[in-house]
Amino acid sequence: MTGAGAVGTDPAVPRAGGQGPRAGGAGLLDAVRQRLAASGAEPTPARVAAALRAQGRLLGDAEVLGAAEELRSELTGAGPLEALLADPDVTDVLVSAPDRVWVDRGAGLERAPVVFPDAPAVRRLAQRLAAVAGRRLDDARPWVDARLPDGTRMHAVLPPVAVGSTCLSLRVLRPRAFTLEELTAAGTVPPGGDRVLRALIEARVSYLVSGGTGSGKTTLLATLLGLVGERERIVLAEDSAELRPDHPHVVRLEARPPNQEGAGLVTLRDLVRQALRMRPDRLVVGEVRGGEAVDLLAALNTGHEGGSGTLHANTAADVPARLEALGTAAGLDRAALHSQLGAGLSAVLHVVRDADGRRRIAEVHVLERDRAGLVRTVPALRWDPAGFERERGWARLRALLGGAL
Repeated sequence: MTGAGAVGTDPAVPRAGGQGPRAGGAGLLDAVRQRLAASGAEPTPARVAAALRAQGRLLGDAEVLGAAEELRSELTGAGPLEALLADPDVTDVLVSAPDRVWVDRGAGLERAPVVFPDAPAVRRLAQRLAAVAGRRLDDARPWVDARLPDGTRMHAVLPPVAVGSTCLSLRVLRPRAFTLEELTAAGTVPPGGDRVLRALIEARVSYLVSGGTGSGKTTLLATLLGLVGERERIVLAEDSAELRPDHPHVVRLEARPPNQEGAGLVTLRDLVRQALRMRPDRLVVGEVRGGEAVDLLAALNTGHEGGSGTLHANTAADVPARLEALGTAAGLDRAALHSQLGAGLSAVLHVVRDADGRRRIAEVHVLERDRAGLVRTVPALRWDPAGFERERGWARLRALLGGAL
């Protein structure tokens, strides 16, 4: 198996090794690649040098090292995408065609100067990464959602489901959470907003972080969990382990898909139920998107204060409707869902991503019941560059915070 194809012959295309290994020609490198793949040998500099000698070519040390690094990234790393994933500013790498690679460095998508030689090269890379994650990706199962050993979130779709070329999406998981001070400096939290968030955690308010894909929900939640007292035990239940709060007592549970025989499935709902038996001081669901919504709300109504999670929603006002849809699909009727929601959840922090790529807390809502007994959200704080603007729900939020502000 040759893994991903090499980066194209364009000398402007960056390579992980930094030193261009193309001095020997693309055909020479392909021959070395095939020789190493056939033997199953790790592409160490010594083996690459031996393979080059077998082709009748002698190269300098720098060229051998460059060729070894490029081949290593193809056979064991992320191929031509490795340099992008190593960039500390990159949060997402997206491949939609061999010559269409995009990255997100926090200011929106931008074209990356990386080119695959052809569509099969993208497919090979996606299949190899899926295999590294222990998942199957082929014509019978043409998509995969997995976590790589370094924590990178991977999603891939093969043709013909993906028209024209394999689509590969990689979300980089950074090894540490941001501090509240860093989020304030970055503009995610407005001036003075840190006091509200600290009070929210100290008062053990149950909350959800809502927002769209890539809006920074997980980043904000990880930061907030880092504010939890050191004597408290946090139990995380996630479909894909992404939360890494800076806290001394965190138990992380991750869902598992079935194996090729269809056995071994562990759902997020299973994890929430198990987490309740693990003496959590704070129960956290990384992403509420299914029947686990019912179990989380039930937990928040049985003495597990301060629980939290993330939820995809267009606005904070849409959160009750989203939870209603999830609860109904799990067999909970509307009245029961709203009863659980009103008694167990207290606040919603909604994050957005501006046109310039900046992520920020757009609004903070509290929950209240209307005359029909249905739960709705009420704006309490709204984003302003100078600090949160107070809305009509502020009095209720302040009461939830124990009058701390």
